[in-house]
Amino acid sequence: MADRGGLSKEALVRAALVHVPFDGWSEATFQAACTDLGVDVAQARVMVPRGALDLALAYHAMGDAAMVARMAGEDMSAMRFRDRIAAMVRWRLEAADREAVRRGTVLFALPQHAGEGAKAIWGTADLIWRSLGDTSEDVNWYTKRATLAAVYGSVVLIWLGDQSVGSDETWAFLDRRIEDVMRIEKLKAQVRESPVLSKVFAAPLWALGKVRAPGSVEGLPGRVKPSGEAL
Repeated sequence: MADRGGLSKEALVRAALVHVPFDGWSEATFQAACTDLGVDVAQARVMVPRGALDLALAYHAMGDAAMVARMAGEDMSAMRFRDRIAAMVRWRLEAADREAVRRGTVLFALPQHAGEGAKAIWGTADLIWRSLGDTSEDVNWYTKRATLAAVYGSVVLIWLGDQSVGSDETWAFLDRRIEDVMRIEKLKAQVRESPVLSKVFAAPLWALGKVRAPGSVEGLPGRVKPSGEAL
């Protein structure tokens, strides 16, 4: 995204990344990036009204885009589905700068920014599922993203402290967490298919069956389908 003067949000982010290791995603970093680009701070705020916060979120979005671009150049046809998910998470982290992410975790740990951080991670999980062809429209839309978002968040924390060669400890941890996700999906299927369990959980399953994905509406929550409503 660029304004009429040719300034782009991506250019601001890249200029900011030089200063992030020293000043974090802060007002000082935002102003230094503007100085480096020879851009008036007021002009830059038209594009990023919240300064460094918007730059940090833009950096996260750039990482998501790089992950999808990496996927487009890979042949995943022979991979098991669990391995595709693991590969996407790995590519997402490999597209990131460790120190920039470390500083981002500090920013989004602040109470006033925690919601934005959670939304960004949820968005990454949603993008991974959609890129892999997920078409769920019921409560599974939420459970898949919630479990993957939790996996992604925990893997990031391991990755930030990983000093192993090639981040091998992170990827091993990632494989274990993805296996946990697959167990949850398998358990859900077993409950639905079991003649006994499906009756025991008939009421909860009926209620969950009313939950629908948000569709074209971004963010949370989704909606509960009222009785008789046509989708």
